[in-house]
Parts: sequence; C-alpha cells; structure tokens
Amino acid sequence: MQQAEPETRPTGQSPPEPPHVTLTLRVNGTPHTLRIDARVTLLDALRDHLGLTGAKKGCDQGACGACTVMADGRRVVSCLALAAQYEGRDITTVEGLATDGTPHPVQEAFARHDAFQCGYCTPGQVMSAVCLIAEGRAGTEEDIREFMSGNLCRCGAYPNIRAAIRDVTAER
Repeated sequence: MQQAEPETRPTGQSPPEPPHVTLTLRVNGTPHTLRIDARVTLLDALRDHLGLTGAKKGCDQGACGACTVMADGRRVVSCLALAAQYEGRDITTVEGLATDGTPHPVQEAFARHDAFQCGYCTPGQVMSAVCLIAEGRAGTEEDIREFMSGNLCRCGAYPNIRAAIRDVTAER
C-alpha cells in the first residue's frame, strides 16, 4: 500500500477557505439567515449560530437521539443533517414547544411522571414523543417502545418516559 504524499504548501500560505452558504432557517416560527460553512450540521447551526442549546450533542453519530428536533413536523437527528438541507423548512426545537409560556402537554407529562433524571436526553426524548403522538403512532406499549428506541437514557428513566407518553395519548 502506497502512502499519500503529505500536502505541501508554500510557507505562510493558509489552507483554502471552506465553502460557505447563505441560508434561511425558519426555527420556532422565526426566520434566521445564516452564512455558514456548507459542512455545518443542523445541530451545530442551532446551538452555535442561533444559541438554541436544548438539542444536545450526545454521540455526534446519530445513535443516542439527544439532538432530536422536528423539521416540517417529522423528527430529525440533527447531528447527522446538514443545515443547508433545511433551507426554508420549519424547524422546531424543544425551546419552541411552549405556547405563551405554557409548556407543551408532553413537557408537562414528563414533569408529572418524573420522566428524567440527569436531564441530558430529555429534550430529544420530548421531541421524539411529540412526533410520536403527532403521527398517531402511540397506540400500544410496543409502538411506544419501538418509536422511542432511537432515544437513549443513561439514567434508565424509560418506564417514566413511557408513562408520560401514555398519559398524553390518553388525554387526547
């Protein structure tokens, strides 16, 4: 196997500038125009460029669900999505769920059922639960387990998370 030759550049010359894009993301009902590196993930755009830190960077590989947000009403693992893919789409983060200061019913149910311990996974769990209910897929306990399987909780609050979801679906 041949080794690649190291890149040589004249002394003092900087590496080429990465490609940038200008895009508008509609986040929690508000349009935001950003000029960012084309390789920036939706998660990093939300956290680093818009200051919305509810979605967490857990594994940064799409395996834990801590970064879950909604795009046009469907859940998205935002650490795997490029921000540029979401130009002009409606993005909802956990910060955007409350209405006039009143928590979303799923947020209220999570508090009622103590469906969190350390809280790190909670925003992603809540966003997935909101999508599950909105899509009408919270029929059985097995449906809930299956849909929520992409969200990991290191503290093991799963029984309380499922109870909160069942509570909200029973109210509807």
